Amino acid sequence: MNMQPPSRNPASPVQMPVAFNRQEMSQILSVYGRMVAAGEWRDYGISNLRDVAIFSIFRRTAEHPIYRVEKHPRLRSKQGMYSVVGMDGRILKRGHDLRAVLRVLERKLIRSVDPD
Repeated sequence: MNMQPPSRNPASPVQMPVAFNRQEMSQILSVYGRMVAAGEWRDYGISNLRDVAIFSIFRRTAEHPIYRVEKHPRLRSKQGMYSVVGMDGRILKRGHDLRAVLRVLERKLIRSVDPD
């Protein structure tokens, strides 16, 4: 019985998981920090998968994410690799520029103030 692991084809590249780079994380954490300071968000999680990187945002630690910021490199040349997904799975904003996509979350921070 042969117990050796299957050999890998040296011509096929090893696929690394998708991840947010330093600049992308800085932009995401900037919005996240403002929302935490406003008392809106409490926790986050990061998933680096083979096809997508996900930054999940939670109102409380033990619940489902209220928003997900996703990076899909395969969609770079199509509708844009960045998207913000709501709790119900609807895509709230999609595009090529992460800062522009994150603006949909910043609108949640702007509130009307009653002049008294």
